[in-house]
Amino acid sequence: MTYTDALHTLFITDDERDPLSFSPPTCDEMNRAYGEMIISASGWRKVFAFSGDEEDRGAQVKRCDLILAALAAVAFFRHLDKERPSVLVGLDARPTGRLLGEVVVRILLALGCSVRYLFITSAPQIMAASTHDGCDAFFYISASHNPIGHNGFKMGTRGGVYDGNTANTLMATYASLLEAGEASIRLVQELSAGLDRDTYRSTLEHIDRDRAWSLDCYSRFALITAAKSSDDAQLARFKDSLHTALMHEPIGIVGELNGSARGASIDAPFLSSLGVQVALYHDRPGDVVHAIVPEGENLDLCRSLLEAHYKENQSYVLGYSVDNDGDRGNIVYIDETSGKAKILDAQRVYALALLSELAQSRLKNPTGRLATAVNGPTSMRVDAIARVFGAEVFRSEVGEANVVSLGEQKRSEGWEVPILGEGSNGGNITHPARVRDPINTLVSLVQLLRRREIADLWFTRLTLDLPPRYTLTAIIESLPPFTTTAVSSPSAVMKINCGHGELKRRYEALLASDWIQRASDLEERGFTSYRVYQTEGLECRAGIGEEYRTPPYTGGYKVALCDRDGREQAFLWMRGSKTEPVFRLIADVAGDREETHDYLLAWQRSLIERASTP
Repeated sequence: MTYTDALHTLFITDDERDPLSFSPPTCDEMNRAYGEMIISASGWRKVFAFSGDEEDRGAQVKRCDLILAALAAVAFFRHLDKERPSVLVGLDARPTGRLLGEVVVRILLALGCSVRYLFITSAPQIMAASTHDGCDAFFYISASHNPIGHNGFKMGTRGGVYDGNTANTLMATYASLLEAGEASIRLVQELSAGLDRDTYRSTLEHIDRDRAWSLDCYSRFALITAAKSSDDAQLARFKDSLHTALMHEPIGIVGELNGSARGASIDAPFLSSLGVQVALYHDRPGDVVHAIVPEGENLDLCRSLLEAHYKENQSYVLGYSVDNDGDRGNIVYIDETSGKAKILDAQRVYALALLSELAQSRLKNPTGRLATAVNGPTSMRVDAIARVFGAEVFRSEVGEANVVSLGEQKRSEGWEVPILGEGSNGGNITHPARVRDPINTLVSLVQLLRRREIADLWFTRLTLDLPPRYTLTAIIESLPPFTTTAVSSPSAVMKINCGHGELKRRYEALLASDWIQRASDLEERGFTSYRVYQTEGLECRAGIGEEYRTPPYTGGYKVALCDRDGREQAFLWMRGSKTEPVFRLIADVAGDREETHDYLLAWQRSLIERASTP
């Protein structure tokens, strides 16, 4: 019997077909397939498309890769260490996801799990549902912002992916299954073949019911996050207040969903319930019309759509586009001085959300210990914003799990951390959420624009005149100026030819000698000294040398450039990606100083290139 989903009549599976019924691959084939995976706390990813082409839109998956998915499910189950764990399984809208989801569901059911299969669902949705009592964990099939031929796995509980220590334990279990070779292959094929048909059919028959339940969980969780309360009366007052504000001064939002999993999520009904006007495009999962990562030119379509709507209805001032799992969303906005739509760079997206959330916290608690947690390459603009509100900034290594864990650590120490995230990627994580969510970003911006007391506090503390009405253009212009490398820039990515530890040793020697040679140039630009920060997981260590990092030396590395008074005015940052085979770098400079930024970025690229050359 075949199954399709009720939302979009998309094919789910044929319950009479066993996807693991094939002659087993050899151990050598499995080892090669496993060697192609990139596995980290941020997710397990590889090109799953049959051809091996990362841009392949085909749905077929090789035998070895189906076994890899099955073994990931076994590792997940063994980690749960419970007789009948209750788990959620979902996937983004990539073509290979359906087949991988079929394999994972079958294996988990055969192992004795109680499975709620949500089929295509956004990452924030499955994670919000995982906070529900009685849910032990989630298994999500996605490669996030990677190209469409990629896919992978995210596992976690209580609304977020597993922390680094748990992720490392899972990875070790997975590696041991691969080392077992033929025994592991035989195990998963026997599990799939022996699956009880009635149990499987019952799970498939409940997909629409379970996904509707997860939508309800997500809608309530998003409202709690926006209102900062779970009290029903306060939630109602929040909605009424925002409705009233938007009746007097409407806001319209264009969503260009690029065939992502958000097309099966809460976007239109939730935003509409708050009084926002909404227009969605390419909101059928699989209707992918441009590259997945929502940056740079991939936001051009959203920009043009917003501009067209604004000409017809000037309430439409915001737009957003997302990656395939729908946790990463970047913003376009109307510059009301020109009537043109502009792309808001990722660093400013986080800066504006931070401004909104810190101001709201200060209005409620004028003297509390306030903080945010961000990753290493987040622009120092956030430090300047935090100072305005008397807040601290704590930094972790890149990776959503790291930032979330750091925020939780700081809350346990008595800090109020209303928002955290990775400014370099544009995503904010608004408490109590533990994952980036464009819905939370949009609600933060809507409140910033329509709850006047929020922007008033910011302008008052900057001793700026209060405008008769707030536009996003005016608020953006009030932000501390910084010039920062766009993460989508080709100059922000490099390939290296040596190990991370070796590169950093050479880099430090080159930095010291270059500093002497460039002293005059650097002093003319206001930099007279530097200090180094090295991030690993939740730790940020100030110091140069291997004593400030640990094997395998893959953490973030930042060189802060200081003025004569020792104040940090710029930084150079680098780190090897743990989800893609690239090395990332950024330069960040206080002020509108494009020439200085370009000089520093070119220097950083030169340092890395020379350090990575044997």
